[in-house]
Amino acid sequence: MPNKAMTKKEFQKYLAENPGARRPAYFRRPDWTRRNFFKILGAGVAGSYFAREAKAQSLSTCVSQSVTPLNTAQNVIFILMAGAPSPWDTFDFKPNSATPTQAAVETINGLQWPTGILPKLGGMLGQFAIMRSLQAHALVHSLGQTWVQIGRNPAAALGNIAPNIGSIVALEKAAERKTTDVLPTFLALNSDGGVGEGYLDATYAPFKYDPTTAGLPDTSNSFGQTRWTEMLNTLYTEDAPLRTNSLLGKPADDMDGFYQSAQSLMYNPAVNAVFNYSTADSTRYGGSSFGNALVIAKQALASNMGARFVQVTVGGWDMHVNIYGPNGNVASGSNIFTLGNQFDSAVSALIGDLQSSGMLANTLVIAMGEFGRTPYITAANGRDHFVNQFAMFAGGGVTGGKVIGVTSSDGTTITDPGWSAGRPVNPEDIEATIYSAMGINWTNVCYNDPFHRGFEYVPQSNGPDFWYPVNELFKP
Repeated sequence: MPNKAMTKKEFQKYLAENPGARRPAYFRRPDWTRRNFFKILGAGVAGSYFAREAKAQSLSTCVSQSVTPLNTAQNVIFILMAGAPSPWDTFDFKPNSATPTQAAVETINGLQWPTGILPKLGGMLGQFAIMRSLQAHALVHSLGQTWVQIGRNPAAALGNIAPNIGSIVALEKAAERKTTDVLPTFLALNSDGGVGEGYLDATYAPFKYDPTTAGLPDTSNSFGQTRWTEMLNTLYTEDAPLRTNSLLGKPADDMDGFYQSAQSLMYNPAVNAVFNYSTADSTRYGGSSFGNALVIAKQALASNMGARFVQVTVGGWDMHVNIYGPNGNVASGSNIFTLGNQFDSAVSALIGDLQSSGMLANTLVIAMGEFGRTPYITAANGRDHFVNQFAMFAGGGVTGGKVIGVTSSDGTTITDPGWSAGRPVNPEDIEATIYSAMGINWTNVCYNDPFHRGFEYVPQSNGPDFWYPVNELFKP
């Protein structure tokens, strides 16, 4: 039967011709209501629309410029520092009269470094690069956080259906997946509010998970594996006609895909090993939820079971008040010292583990917020929103020890962008840099969006005022 909205009569005819689509006998009774009918009818309309869009997506043609991606990385760990951290107290340190002595400023590799805030990273400056010429477009948290995840203005055309960068990576790397790959390509840890797959197929959606000591939940059944398998097979027998070439359209196909993917995670010791962590590892990474997420990110990539892009969110950086703690008590509450130490322990352990395992060479690690904070301390002993910010890069071909960009002594101005464009770096440039490092043509324009306007991987990547990769990060 064609994939279209059905009348009640057509639906009843379909059930008569496909008895397997009916519910089990003990539920089979004349209980149709007007509400149920219109619910099914609406699903048919939506299914018909999305099925057409899915077909267009699968047959779509992307056009692009002839560019050569760097192709230096196999994996990405993207750390979103939600709330917007202060550059001036961390990666572009600028002490002033309000800076507590506990910041313990030292000059390391020619940089002023707050060893009281980021002590362990201070000891490994040669293993990562710092970008100090990054500049945000907007100073609203929700807008900015979405912007850095999709690499474009969320309020612009296609902004509200734009996929996460991780979803584009998942789409591009789909052909590289092996039959043994059971993990989703895109994992999102501690990122419940993160951007999803946008208009793309649900296959490319992020697998969202908040790490716990119990590991990944629901990977076994109380009835045991044998009985669970029997029940699953019975389920497939009962509703198979609504799963394959379903009249309900693409959503039903997506749901079947979810079932198949979830089944591969069940009763799988290798999967359990990815989502569990030892007390010793948790302690080395700082004993925080953020640290535990980075342990799992490392394990997921090391398992070689399909994960390629992991987003990890660490919040709490919105320090309008008492950025150095209440009454200057740097050990009290959530402030730049306590959160900075947590970040320092986790990220330094991650870089160290990736380095020792040989994975740092092909794993690009990025940490950034949605914007920066004012170079001055406010009357509330905090810092407000500001456009100038930083980003940290490690691995995946990045040259450690580099600093891209220079800001003025008071932090108000970017005096030297430090790269070939001769302008501040924007989130779109970060997006292009990720794609290039992953071997993806960032100039792709794909005509598979619902409006067929042409979805640009990186907006305006074909100029004249375009964004592109910051290749200086990868040069000696």
